[in-house]
Formats: sequence, C-alpha cells, structure tokens
Amino acid sequence: VLQKWVNREISNFDYLIQLNTMAGRTYNDLAQYPVFPWILRDYTSEELDLNNPAVFRDLSKPIGVVNEKNAKAVKEKYVFEQSNFEDPLGIIDKFHYGTHYSNAAGVMHYLIRVEPFTTLHIQLQSGRFDCADRQFHSIPATWQALMDNPNDVKELIPEFFYFPEFLENQNGFNLGQLQISKEVVNDVVLPKWAHSPEDFIYKHRKALESEYVSAHLHEWIDLIFGYKQRGPAAVEALNVFY
Repeated sequence: VLQKWVNREISNFDYLIQLNTMAGRTYNDLAQYPVFPWILRDYTSEELDLNNPAVFRDLSKPIGVVNEKNAKAVKEKYVFEQSNFEDPLGIIDKFHYGTHYSNAAGVMHYLIRVEPFTTLHIQLQSGRFDCADRQFHSIPATWQALMDNPNDVKELIPEFFYFPEFLENQNGFNLGQLQISKEVVNDVVLPKWAHSPEDFIYKHRKALESEYVSAHLHEWIDLIFGYKQRGPAAVEALNVFY
C-alpha cells in the first residue's frame, strides 16, 4: 500500500483509510473511529487558493500546537503536570494533552445532525442535546477554537471529505441557540469559499489531494501512526497524550 501511494497509484484519501484500517480503527467502534487530519487553515477567504502554501495547516505539528502561541503552555504542562495532577502514586506518565485527537464524544460532536449519532449524543448528554455553544455549529469557529485553546485537540473524521449531508440539519433537530449572538444552531456554517455543503466537500477533498498535502502528509502520519506516537520523538514533537 505504501509503495502504491508513493507511486501515486492510490489517492491520499485511500491511503489514509487503509492506514486507519491497519491500525485497527473502524467505523464500527466510536472509540476507535477513523481519524483524518485538519489540512487547511484558511476558513475566512472568499476564494481558496490551493497553490498557496499559506492556506494549509502545518502537518508536522500536532493540532494542539499548530498555533505557535500554544506551544509554551503545552511544554509547561508536560513539565508540571505530575505535581498538579491527582496521581498520588506517580504512575501516570507525563503528557502534553489531557484529551485525545480522536474519541467517541468527538465523533458524535461532528455527526450530531445525522442518525444514529444524534441519538447517541442525546444518550451521552443524559437525554437532551448539549448546550448550543458547545455544539459543532461552524467550521470557521471550530478552527478558531482549536487555535485559541491548546486543550482542544480534535482532528477530523473521514466524513469531512465525502459526506455533505452531515453539515445539514435535514432532520430539523432543535439544537438551541448561541448564548451571546442568539443565533439558532441549524446547518453548519461553512467557510466563505464554500457555497454549499457539496462545494465544501468538493474543495476540501481537492485540498486533501493537492500537491502540498501529498508532499507533507507523511509528517502527520508519523505523529498519528508512526514513530512520533511515543517515546523521545513524541516528547520532542509535543505529541504525548494522556
């Protein structure tokens, strides 16, 4: 599979799906759901220019420190975590992030508008929808939250590259309204450069297969599936998870 990918006989999307499968990730288990990278960082321009390297996320860094400002806090946390953490026996290894880039709650967060994930989300939240401000309501706002908060480290799920329906509230669920702006949470707010959910998926998938991502995707794979998952390389890459 690696050789096929290097020879460009299979797409970046196909390669990531195969890697996820070999790593034991599966659509049948929300706790081991396939994980895909955030690949863009431009969610505000009117047009998306895939020939401009500046529109892409730095794939060599974990999402928690793509914003350079967060790196200092993350490093300090690793050094001081033991003393602040309720671990009297000292058996929990140090970590940079107390949550994970892929977990069941995160999958339900993204897929809240489609069943069976809606029902699973409601069960998780003791029988009702979570408050509107914590829901997935906007792609630009979700990216901004990642940039501002080193504790939010969610990567993406494969649906961001092929499934426009998850961005629409086709079932008309009452997802509440945001506290400050009073905006009703309905369809997911898209970047300015996307004119519809289908257009977003088309351009996002095109970005995944772009020359820039093809040349840098292995850097992200090292973090998630490769040698930077643990040990000294993970510490150096600020990539140690609780």
